[in-house]
Amino acid sequence: MAYIMSLHSSTPMFTFPSPEQILGLHTHRESCIFFNIMILNVIYDSLDFKSWMILIFVLLILYDVFKNKNPSNFPPGPLSLPFLGTIFTEMDFKTMDKLTEVYGNVFGLRVGSQKLVVISGYKLVKEALIEHDGFVDRPAVPIFHKTFKGLGITMSNGYLWRMHRKFALFHLRNFGDGKKNLELGILQECVYLCEAFKSEKEPFNPQVILNSAISNIIACLVFGKRFDYHDENYQTFLRLDTECVQLVGLTRTQLYNVCPWLFEYIPGPHQKMFANYKKITDFLRGEIKKHKEDWDPLNPRDFIDSYLAEMEKKKSDPEAGFNMESLVVSCLDLVEAGTETATTTLRWGLLFMIKFPEIQVKVQEEIDRVIGQIRQPSLADKVNMPYTEAVLNEIQRFGNAVPLGFPKQATRDTMIGKYLIPKGTDVTTNLSSVLNDPDEWETPQTFNPQHFLDDKGKLRKKDAFIPFSTGKRSCVGEQLARMELFLFFTSILQRFTISKCPGEEPSLEGEIWFTYAPSNFRICVTSR
Repeated sequence: MAYIMSLHSSTPMFTFPSPEQILGLHTHRESCIFFNIMILNVIYDSLDFKSWMILIFVLLILYDVFKNKNPSNFPPGPLSLPFLGTIFTEMDFKTMDKLTEVYGNVFGLRVGSQKLVVISGYKLVKEALIEHDGFVDRPAVPIFHKTFKGLGITMSNGYLWRMHRKFALFHLRNFGDGKKNLELGILQECVYLCEAFKSEKEPFNPQVILNSAISNIIACLVFGKRFDYHDENYQTFLRLDTECVQLVGLTRTQLYNVCPWLFEYIPGPHQKMFANYKKITDFLRGEIKKHKEDWDPLNPRDFIDSYLAEMEKKKSDPEAGFNMESLVVSCLDLVEAGTETATTTLRWGLLFMIKFPEIQVKVQEEIDRVIGQIRQPSLADKVNMPYTEAVLNEIQRFGNAVPLGFPKQATRDTMIGKYLIPKGTDVTTNLSSVLNDPDEWETPQTFNPQHFLDDKGKLRKKDAFIPFSTGKRSCVGEQLARMELFLFFTSILQRFTISKCPGEEPSLEGEIWFTYAPSNFRICVTSR
């Protein structure tokens, strides 16, 4: 439609008639509708199939752009692609550290259509986890939600989470943390571990033995029994779980979080992980079934027995979520969290001892002075062993076993620094950046037990030492893990000198799983 304009005036000589004048309709609304239909008909008739596909694609892109548009003071971050988000950004702590250098200690990403904010540095992580209480929920991360389903202790939210966390803490105190028998149980397992070390006549990888020993502590609490290191069923269970922790750290596995509806039908490492978890939960269901067959509610033997009793008590409170499916997930929570991180930390500990033999010698001198070679270590010895405690703390700091912690979600709009984190945004606190914060540690890139010792050689507290995270979502089993690390570590170094194998030089560069684990290495052990 052309407009005829005066060559000497800006006033049009001809004005396009209104819809009412053209169509003779009674209302402006009806005329506009009819006019729009005419336009759509013209567009429809003029476009072929290919043009329609292009138009639909453009409209979808515009929809995605406007739907996921960030608030004006949302943290900066790398370029986000429509639908895919920051798909080419690897989700590991080393990449997060590099992005921190570019965008600062608070930056934003997009995983598929879900916004994610990464917070780094001790001051801002402390502000997020302690000074604010808006980051207590867990997001429904697809790769985890497939198995954990928002149930249990670790990945649940709200009332269900509070009730399960409270129950787990009570159980750990009742059956372990507050009782001498747990210490005795750990010491007995130390005997089995040291005997297994002694039986190795050739250089060996300590991972399987350490994993078996550590897992037996939580197995006694959950299942009421330990498993022999050669028990094929239990070793299969542990191997499958270790594979899951490895697989979830792969970039190809993380792609499931971008398009779960698509990758549900595409082969890849995520399918292997899901298959493993299916076998793991089948094993747990079998153990629960055995417990139900001879369950005595008046004489609970372990976590499963106590949970079955709690199910009976909470029948009138279904919102608390005490049911069979939550029991399976809770057992998985405890066994997985109670095995992997402690095993990884002990592996780092042995690696550091063979890389820094002068530190191993100092630990052994303190062990000989305080404990001697006759009796086993005890938790009461810790207060008299500041150097060993400092070394254990530095193993956890420098080993950096859980660098990004577990994801959280903002329960309301929250300001961190100068940036707004909108309600519903996923949040990752970069614990690695805290444990290596140059403002908090004198030599963050060096293995240095002096970080935890004062001028007089006494143990000193460091606020930035949060390997178990902090705040309301801190690790439920922190006290148990500290007990295990001290007793296993001192027991090993009391009986053995650990050294590297001739011709081998283990690397301090780890592997990125869900945890950060040492690359495979072998050790030689010599009885003292």
